[in-house]
Amino acid sequence: MDENLLLSLIENNAKMEVVDLAAALNESEENVENTIKDLEKNKTIYGYHTLINWDKTNHDVCTAVIQVNAKPERDYGYDRIAKKIYNFPEVDTMYLLAGNYEFLLIVKGKTMVEVAKFVNSRLAVIEGIERTATMYVLKQYKNMGRLVEDDNKDAAERLLVTP
Repeated sequence: MDENLLLSLIENNAKMEVVDLAAALNESEENVENTIKDLEKNKTIYGYHTLINWDKTNHDVCTAVIQVNAKPERDYGYDRIAKKIYNFPEVDTMYLLAGNYEFLLIVKGKTMVEVAKFVNSRLAVIEGIERTATMYVLKQYKNMGRLVEDDNKDAAERLLVTP
């Protein structure tokens, strides 16, 4: 079975039925189910997610992208400091990067003030962190390869014409 194709199909639509996956892969349903279970067991598949446009709900969400400069530790590199950071529930996503800063975080809170308090009182005070830079998400255009629909798209594309 082409596991990469299976993973791609699931990544694009986690709700795709096993019968449809089997047909797309030209495999038996049982083989597809067993392969998915194996991929979940070995953590190749480590979660299923739903993309939600929170702007269309009454739920307040403030998303921030935070750059973090940190000093690596002898014998541990960045792993111990990363663990201190990613264990905070506010940290949604975290990457170690090569470039001008070491970590990139996506942090979520209810308000900008809540996110700022997290950065000031919990993140920036961690030993080994040298500097942070916080940027707040104002509008989301695309998420995980999918365009976020904008109800005012047609209005924004039309130009006002005055005589």
